[in-house]
Amino acid sequence: MNKSCLLCGVGGQGVVLASKLIAFAAMEQGKFVRTTETIGMAQRGGSVVSHVRMGGEIHSPLIPMKTADILLAFEPAEAVRCLPYLKEGGTVIVSSKAVKPVTDTLGGSTYEGEDMIQYLKKNVSNLAILDGEELCLQAGSAKVLNVALLGAAAASGALDISSEEMEKAVTSNVKERFLEMNKKALALGKAAYEHADRL
Repeated sequence: MNKSCLLCGVGGQGVVLASKLIAFAAMEQGKFVRTTETIGMAQRGGSVVSHVRMGGEIHSPLIPMKTADILLAFEPAEAVRCLPYLKEGGTVIVSSKAVKPVTDTLGGSTYEGEDMIQYLKKNVSNLAILDGEELCLQAGSAKVLNVALLGAAAASGALDISSEEMEKAVTSNVKERFLEMNKKALALGKAAYEHADRL
């Protein structure tokens, strides 16, 4: 059965690496995988969207609108922006911490993300909101949000990739000196999903 995962965030959050880890885990299952990214003008602070499609015969890496099984959002506004890709009844896992876009920072905006979270609560039937900042604090680095969200995604079952398979992908692709921290982030993300207030 084919699965589609859309990952979205801003530059510097590890969106592309997360998509590669999902692709690796799916290929280890023997699935065919296609991926592609669209990256904003600013490498850090610009929008980053990654499409991962896996399963049987897949002709295009781009996920058509209203067909994504899961939306993995590293930031609330990016989740709202990419919501048209989600299929009816699809899963959204989002980090609650807002990251101000470069344009908002320059313009003096007071964007905090709460409005976006409320919008998601009203418009998504299968939503898990995670405190990404707290997960990173517990794991020991702000750079492991991507892996924590992968732990949550595996726990959700929406990817058809188990937590053990995701851990194998992390072990095979993360440098050894960062491995324990990333494994911890994966476990924290899984636990956070299991205990999250889900809609």
